[in-house]
Amino acid sequence: MDFDLTDQQRMIRDAVRELAQAEIAPRAHEVDETARFPEENIKALGEMGLLGLPIPEAYGGGGGDTMSYALAVEEISAACGSTGLIYAAHVSLGTSPFYLFGSEEQKRKYLPPLCSGEYLGAFGLTEPHTGSDAGATKTTAVKQGNTWVLNGQKMWITSGGIAGVLVATARTIVDGNDVGVSCFVVERDTPGFVVGKNEPKMGLKGSVTSQLFFEDCAIPEANVLGVPGRGLAQMLTILDGGRISIGAMALGLGRAAFEHAVAYSKERVAFGKPISAFQAVQWKLADSAVELDAARLLLMRAAQMKDDGEPFGKEAAMAKLYCSEAAEKACFEAIQVHGGMGYSREVPVERFYRDNRLTEIGEGTSEIMRLVIARSVLRG
Repeated sequence: MDFDLTDQQRMIRDAVRELAQAEIAPRAHEVDETARFPEENIKALGEMGLLGLPIPEAYGGGGGDTMSYALAVEEISAACGSTGLIYAAHVSLGTSPFYLFGSEEQKRKYLPPLCSGEYLGAFGLTEPHTGSDAGATKTTAVKQGNTWVLNGQKMWITSGGIAGVLVATARTIVDGNDVGVSCFVVERDTPGFVVGKNEPKMGLKGSVTSQLFFEDCAIPEANVLGVPGRGLAQMLTILDGGRISIGAMALGLGRAAFEHAVAYSKERVAFGKPISAFQAVQWKLADSAVELDAARLLLMRAAQMKDDGEPFGKEAAMAKLYCSEAAEKACFEAIQVHGGMGYSREVPVERFYRDNRLTEIGEGTSEIMRLVIARSVLRG
């Protein structure tokens, strides 16, 4: 498999890096300190045409491939984890379901405004008592004439409280019978769709994470996404793609922490010489370099397989697992290299560490990733 980037992929990566470092990175500390949604960052990404990067141009997207999208997520996340998560969730979870499973009418209606940044998209999957057991969805959608009436609750929904449109999972009840989980399109101003509290979080504080409630929320029959009763299969496909973007997010955070550690090790003098001269520090940097490089190769393999139309679920799980854990270690060691300064909010490595912690939880915990991988291996 050839991992050399094409000229177009390099051009996208370099353009996003320039934007991220010039406009997004300088705001990252303030966004984290104030827990402010970075509206201007999202506007800049929309103006650059990145909010629909992997969506075909026919629907208002950028026509890019998965590799280009992963590179964009990495560069944005290296500048600001909150912005990286907002971006990744919007594209992978809020926008891709319409392209993958929507009718032509749904694609024409929702994809152009999602790609332009007119509004953000969100994916309503997690519930208070389900967590990783997504098949235990309790939210219901009862068929009543030409409408579906939704009742239930979602939580931990990225951008849920501010998104213009939500794709939500619910158990589908027809004539009193449960016919399986379906995905439903819920617009923000729909009566009965109620936004609850936004969660206070350890990191990624600029990203809005919301409780959502459906209280006799009636939506048109046409707002079923894809085939009724096929929601779980749709959800798994969406999550497979999303795991690539979370892996890229982790890679960006880990790389940023590593680069700060390298720079600091050359500047900090102890016992008469830069600490980069000490073997203990060199080994920390060496291990991080190896692990981040290995993570990048796993991520690129998964992205390439997706672009080639090959089954990629196991590879996406491997990439997400390894990227998140390699980044965790790189962030940890970056703080250690900085010593006391690494524990201070005056330098960004502690923020990278807090922000990265979610990548081992969101879109499938590390434990669930190991379960996905093991099942694939055992099936042969």
